[in-house]
Amino acid sequence: MEPKTAPEKFIVPIGPQHPALKEPGHFEFTVEGEVVTNATARLGFVHRGMEKGAENRTWIQDLYLMERVCGICSHVHALAFALGVEKLAGVQAPPRAQAIRELVSELERIHSHLLWLGVAAHEGGFDTLFMFSWRDRETVMDLLETISGNRVNYSANVLGGVKIDISEKQADAIRKGMDFLEERTKHYLKVVTEDETFLGRTRNIGVMTFEQADFLGAIGPTGRASGVKRDVRVDSPYTAYNDFPVKLVTHTHGDLEARFIVRIQELYESYRLVRELVDKMPTGDLTVRVPRRIPEGEVISRVEAPRGELLYFLKSNGSDTPERVKVRTPSLCNWSSVLVTAVGHNLADMPMILAGIDPCFSCNDRIVTVNRKTDSTQMDWEDLRQYGIEYYK
Repeated sequence: MEPKTAPEKFIVPIGPQHPALKEPGHFEFTVEGEVVTNATARLGFVHRGMEKGAENRTWIQDLYLMERVCGICSHVHALAFALGVEKLAGVQAPPRAQAIRELVSELERIHSHLLWLGVAAHEGGFDTLFMFSWRDRETVMDLLETISGNRVNYSANVLGGVKIDISEKQADAIRKGMDFLEERTKHYLKVVTEDETFLGRTRNIGVMTFEQADFLGAIGPTGRASGVKRDVRVDSPYTAYNDFPVKLVTHTHGDLEARFIVRIQELYESYRLVRELVDKMPTGDLTVRVPRRIPEGEVISRVEAPRGELLYFLKSNGSDTPERVKVRTPSLCNWSSVLVTAVGHNLADMPMILAGIDPCFSCNDRIVTVNRKTDSTQMDWEDLRQYGIEYYK
């Protein structure tokens, strides 16, 4: 009888061009048999130079440039930029404008979560849920088009407020849309928590404990699914979130199922907020005047994008163009959680684990990973190994 031999190690590359990837990224999974023993990621294939481009444009032009960092969460990028500029200029948008900003933010969150639900279901081979969720997503996209005139880049913000208003006819359409989507979401929640085929791809897959999530800096629904109680809308309210507060949604299991549940329950919270906003919309002006030349200074602006905390650093030299614009998108913070949770799972689980953080490649491509030798005193690698992070010389 021949002695048993250990499975041979292979490195399976995926990307940057691959049928399974909607955007270009390069992943290398080290596998023994079907089990992943190490994972690495290389980004940067769609770096568009947005930050440098902002230095050559005026503050007003940059508002529309930043809106195109990400197509799915375009409004929240423009909002973060506008809030930072207004803080530098020492002005504040009127209450009605702040409420409309929050309204569009929550409608955009509904759009983003429904889109993610369909993509994640597709990665798990559940194309029926994919088709249903994307069909229903048209409801919120039609509402956004009715309000702003656009289905993707809404351009609702201007420096000092908004350029769109909500009529009573539009408010009625929004209420009806929320009623329809809420009923459909009940079906989605039932599917992701009861369907045996779906649970086989999500329950106890990609588990990230609270300690791991906290150590790795996981944010947004990805972190909240592991019990991390962080949400900029709650911790540091902006626009009208003080007057129309958010109830934090968290889970403790930390697996893919929990990430589905958190996002779907966040949809219910967004439906509630949208109804409350259209029912109790403040009256008044939509804009205040903002000077063309923004006073010299630096500011950090933080908002909660659908994927998690979005941070903008703005530096002004007193001219009509910024000296520096730095954007830190939420996907960048969640990449390490993918590489850690991948270890120990089958290669077939990788598409779902990757989709679980709702990644956006093009909006976070600002880094290059450099492998080099380092003195052990610079970083305690033993501490990192307990979370599944290995360093190879």
